[in-house]
Amino acid sequence: MTPVDAQLTALEERLAELLPIYVHEVWGAWLQLLAIAFASALSAWVVWWILKFGATKLVGKTKTEVDDRLLEAAHWPLWVSVFLIGLRMGVARLQLASVTEQRIVDALQTVALLFWVVAALRASGVLLRALARRRSRGALVSRHTEPLFENLAKVAIVILGAYLVIQAWGADVSGLLAAGGIAGLAVGFAARDTLANLFAGIFIFADGPYKIGDFITLDTGERGMVTEIGIRSTRLLTRDDIEVTIPNAVMGNAKINNESGGPHVKYRIRVRVGVAYTSDVEKVEALQLQVADDNEKVCKQPTPRVRFRGFGPSSIDYELLCWVEEPVLRGIVTHELVKATIKAFAEAGIEIPYSKHDIYIKEGRPSRQPRLTEPAAD
Repeated sequence: MTPVDAQLTALEERLAELLPIYVHEVWGAWLQLLAIAFASALSAWVVWWILKFGATKLVGKTKTEVDDRLLEAAHWPLWVSVFLIGLRMGVARLQLASVTEQRIVDALQTVALLFWVVAALRASGVLLRALARRRSRGALVSRHTEPLFENLAKVAIVILGAYLVIQAWGADVSGLLAAGGIAGLAVGFAARDTLANLFAGIFIFADGPYKIGDFITLDTGERGMVTEIGIRSTRLLTRDDIEVTIPNAVMGNAKINNESGGPHVKYRIRVRVGVAYTSDVEKVEALQLQVADDNEKVCKQPTPRVRFRGFGPSSIDYELLCWVEEPVLRGIVTHELVKATIKAFAEAGIEIPYSKHDIYIKEGRPSRQPRLTEPAAD
């Protein structure tokens, strides 16, 4: 006999001396059950307060509130578990039939499992929200995917809880598992495209190749601003104000040029121009830089620059490189820079040549062609 059992036996003997009804043939078992239930409830509170004060010292040193939320979620399941363990010991004093006692034990286990399932649901939500707030690039759980993973976690916890409850009652779940497997295969084949878009959407959220507000260009030619990233599809708004919906399975396999990506959202534009070979190249470059500086939509940093690109058939080719704050300004700023360049070159007398072809006609006495037949004699 262990020291704990010896102390319990001594305590019960003391109670039997003080309360003879405690060992009564009819009411004694029920009194013992009530006494054990009361002692179990008291023990549950003691265990909880010890755990709470002990854990509070540990979690109080952390900066996050996740551990506090997890401790709160475990409060009632822990209390109920300790109480039900004692209640199970009290039920054994009733000397019930084995079948009846087993059913009561199954019911107590079911109650404990339900409390732990609820605690697991709360804990999963706390952990997923904490992971979503970390905002690390490439993380699987983000602000966009957090609701999806929370729902999936809830479904998994409920299914696991149901399985454990069925097991607690001694039922055979092999048939249910087989039926679930067959149903899963049927759903997988029927909704193959939908599942492909679903998983592609999850990985798009996790990988983050683009976000809402980015300007992207696909390898198929579509270009626009991302207005919505859903689980099934991604929506783009083109410059013609036309909304294009693209399945995530296509987006997951496409080559995407994110014009808003990189260290900043600024977009570089290029303005090509050709000048005559007789032009002053230093003046040409100065005028192009002046055109860029005079435009308010052109960024001052990085600074605009002019680059020589080659000798054309009838011109010296230059390229003005400058940046705008966002890709949506590409068209209007290019338009303004071209107009300003033409005007500045015209005022400075710099010729913008075009393709010209000179045709020379060679003049001379035509040669006399020999006759094939001689004229007939008169």
